[in-house]
Amino acid sequence: MKISNLIRLAMLALQRNKLRALLTMLGIIIGVASVITMMSIGEGSKQSINESLSSMGSNMITIMPYSNEPGGARMMGSNMKSLTILDVQELKKKAPNIAKISPLASSSGQAISGASNWPTSIQGVNPEYLEIRKLSVKEGIMFTEDNVKSSAKVCLLGQTVVDNLFPNGQDPIGKIIRFGKIPFQVIGVLTPKGQSNFGQDQDDIIIAPYTTVQKRVLSSIYFGSIYASAIREDASDAAVDEVTTVLRETHRLRTGEENDFQVRTQAELMTMLNSTSSMMTALLTAVASISLVIGGIGIMNIMYVSVTERTREIGLRMSIGARGIDVLLQFLIEAIMISITGGVIGVLLGISASIIIPSMLNWPTVISEFSIVISFLVCAVTGIFFGYYPALKASRLDPIEALRYE
Repeated sequence: MKISNLIRLAMLALQRNKLRALLTMLGIIIGVASVITMMSIGEGSKQSINESLSSMGSNMITIMPYSNEPGGARMMGSNMKSLTILDVQELKKKAPNIAKISPLASSSGQAISGASNWPTSIQGVNPEYLEIRKLSVKEGIMFTEDNVKSSAKVCLLGQTVVDNLFPNGQDPIGKIIRFGKIPFQVIGVLTPKGQSNFGQDQDDIIIAPYTTVQKRVLSSIYFGSIYASAIREDASDAAVDEVTTVLRETHRLRTGEENDFQVRTQAELMTMLNSTSSMMTALLTAVASISLVIGGIGIMNIMYVSVTERTREIGLRMSIGARGIDVLLQFLIEAIMISITGGVIGVLLGISASIIIPSMLNWPTVISEFSIVISFLVCAVTGIFFGYYPALKASRLDPIEALRYE
């Protein structure tokens, strides 16, 4: 029998039981929609992470204090003491692949302006910090090296701090604010950057000379971290080697002694975050794929019911010349049509969900053609795999026994 006739017969059989066919498709629909949605969220998060890190500077290098305690506990953070201004000075002199470098001394506290106050953080840096972190000044000016040398009490505000300390839209330039008990004159406002991919408000900061923050706020000579930029992106690895060599010398570490600092590049951070994101996407996709398996079991179940219900029909067709392969193909095509139709509806729902999610939940999504193609292939395989055995059972029925079936 021609395939076209078998398809027509399969369609007629499905039309006779529309509701049952639709309910059978539900597992496939939910599974495909879930897989596409999860993969689009995963791809969106990876793209967003890469864009966010690239916006900070793809050649940025971060140096942080680090310690491996004798008991095996590893520590890393701004509360540790190993980075000083000597490290910055030596890196400027001895690391030719470093283009810009800035120490960072930070502290959290309350910013106050008149009757307004706001909990925020202050970052003590030098003028090169803005270029390293791809920041810019929207209004006013950046402080100078002379301000750093004189420990001037000047600062730049992020937009979030401006909005909360000057809620009536006053111009903050020239105003005096206090961070804790220390007065600072506002000389500039940073260009807004919005939230990072980790939910952190990048505009909720105050920037001041690092010498001022060290002396007036922290009363410490140590830095929480050092930021640098390589002369080129492809020079990042060479710059990391130079940083490691120079800091081991300045910290007087012996051969075989572990570093008391850690150096990270944006490329390493991208790789690590993308790996984590891919793992989470794979896990969520695997969970969503369970619906496809359930849908396939539903197809097998309904095809068994269909074979039982149509036993006399099968016997009649075989008695007038239909071959076993014709019966097998008829039921197999029905199973595949159920699976493919459910897949098409699932793809449409998945694409719709991927379009709606960014506007409703503010999550980035990227619809992947690969996920759509894979979904169709999985649907076809599901229909064939779970529909084959019931179809094979139908093709092996004895025509005489089938005609006698009540």
